[in-house]
Amino acid sequence: MRSIFFIVFAVLFASASKAQDQPVYTDVLVVGGTTGGIAAALQTAKMGANTVVVEHTPWLGGMLSAAAVSCTDGNHELRSGIWESFRQALYKHYKSNNLFTGWVSETCFEPHVADSIFKAWVQAQPNMKVYYHWYFDKAIMEGNTIKGAVFENVRGQKLTVYAKRVIDATDLGDVYAGAGAAYDLGTEDSTQSGEKIAPGKSDVIQDLTWAAVLKDYGKGANKTIAMPAGYNALAYYCSTADAPCNAKPYSLGTQKVLEYGRVKTTDGSLKYMLNWPAFGNDYYINVVEKKPIEREAYYTAAKNFTLGFIYFLQTALKQPQIGFATDEVNEGMAFMPYNREGRRIKGKVRLNIDHIATPFKTNLYRTGISVGDYPVDHHHARYNGKVPPIPFPSVPSFNIPLGALMPEKIQGLVVCEKGISVSNIANGTTRLQPVVLLTGQAAGALAAVSLQQNINVQDVSVTAVQKVLLTENVYLMPYSDVKHTDGAFKAVQWIGSWGIIKGIGKSIGWANKTYFKPDSLVTHAEISAGLQALVPIRFSEKLKPNDPVTTGVLFEMIASFNTAVAQHSKAARAAKISGGFLIANQTYTNAGLLVPASSKALTRKEASFILHQLAKGLDYLEKDLSGAAFFK
Repeated sequence: MRSIFFIVFAVLFASASKAQDQPVYTDVLVVGGTTGGIAAALQTAKMGANTVVVEHTPWLGGMLSAAAVSCTDGNHELRSGIWESFRQALYKHYKSNNLFTGWVSETCFEPHVADSIFKAWVQAQPNMKVYYHWYFDKAIMEGNTIKGAVFENVRGQKLTVYAKRVIDATDLGDVYAGAGAAYDLGTEDSTQSGEKIAPGKSDVIQDLTWAAVLKDYGKGANKTIAMPAGYNALAYYCSTADAPCNAKPYSLGTQKVLEYGRVKTTDGSLKYMLNWPAFGNDYYINVVEKKPIEREAYYTAAKNFTLGFIYFLQTALKQPQIGFATDEVNEGMAFMPYNREGRRIKGKVRLNIDHIATPFKTNLYRTGISVGDYPVDHHHARYNGKVPPIPFPSVPSFNIPLGALMPEKIQGLVVCEKGISVSNIANGTTRLQPVVLLTGQAAGALAAVSLQQNINVQDVSVTAVQKVLLTENVYLMPYSDVKHTDGAFKAVQWIGSWGIIKGIGKSIGWANKTYFKPDSLVTHAEISAGLQALVPIRFSEKLKPNDPVTTGVLFEMIASFNTAVAQHSKAARAAKISGGFLIANQTYTNAGLLVPASSKALTRKEASFILHQLAKGLDYLEKDLSGAAFFK
């Protein structure tokens, strides 16, 4: 026995030494195969960068898979980029476009299906490699530039990865904290966030949830688990209308509560995502500043709390036939917690709730790279203390600015997941799965462009990233009424991102909107104001502000705009961009538009299309990270 011990020890020691002695070299290192991380990695790989992903679980997808939060929140009409590609893959798997099985979401699916989709995508990328079961340990720094990271596993082995660019896709912002970047944690006061309604400073973060996947095994089955350690039935007493509540119970019955997270299944069985906020399995614990590998011990309490809710469901709520879906993630229990909040980096730009609520009061919207439409939603019910009052302001749909992905000072680093540069209040809507997936895709594009151009991340052109994302059908602006399948989609998005024609935002409960109103006539005042905001220019005073813009008038306005840009840009002047006002009829037809007569009053979509084709002055303008326009 003793000799066997020494043999095993020697093998482990040799393996550990080998891992330390043979570092990995790559173009891009993505720390975390999370929702944002896998999107970022797929985008960098697609753009030709050798990409390494290091993940501490055996699954890819984070919230969508390993954390078992497989009923998504929001973006049901914003069919953007990789989010839409993911949904199409789900539709193909289930042979159905109807995933509205749980009333919390229009997109519900089995976690293992999400994992399989992401792994299939990774498999199709020859320049991509994933390392599983490794926890982030420390950043490798050279001055204020990150050069890679060191990882550790439960056996004490080390993995070192050197990279030209690093993407922090951890749930809690571990990499940028390890790199020495400035960040915020907890609630803020107005001096930090710039918001009048900021709740006040504290170190309180949102509750997390250790989600589970349950299955209905049918009448007569008994899947009751053993009573978990620390079980307290009182914690769950008001979770449903059927519970033995000693106060005011939740209004819905047990079956309806289960249906909250009913997921689509391949075999037709009944499976439920257990992520119930009302006296359910939300749990407060703050282990953000612990080492990633050390957090697992602290998570035991959160796991037991979920087990307690399951036991309560089976016994007090008389549902013994409901048990773990053993064919699911980790035999029904998530691999990782659903972290709603962690660190938030202090980036080149900080998105706050005022930017979201009134986007056109500043120019920050011009730098948008991902979109969301979920309301502000914070979970603080399980914190055992006084939480500063968190406002839930009404907001329209919104976009996230590129500068929120860039640390203030650390070079070579891009941030995605929930740790981007947003205020505490704004985090209540930017944290949701589709937004994080899209932000990850943008982070990948940002890293790849910086590599292609051999420049610092902070120096990457806003429009360069936006153009890459548009090729992926990413929404820069959250317009729900012009789909990516519309022939004028890219034109509407591009012209909208410059603010030449603006949308109208509405707060509508749990599905907020911004409407472009593509079929409404556009006025002279709208377009002239949009162009004049980019370059000093005077237009004909013959037209009244509210007069519709005709094709002929728009051609004249574009000529004036191009000429004005050329006066400020030598490159534009050399290119003689004021001429050439001919759009082939077939070009209109290909976009699904009729060829307009010169006297035709134009709709907002038609005007956007013509502007996109002919306003070549935009090619000689750039946006800084605040959205201000300047000449190239």
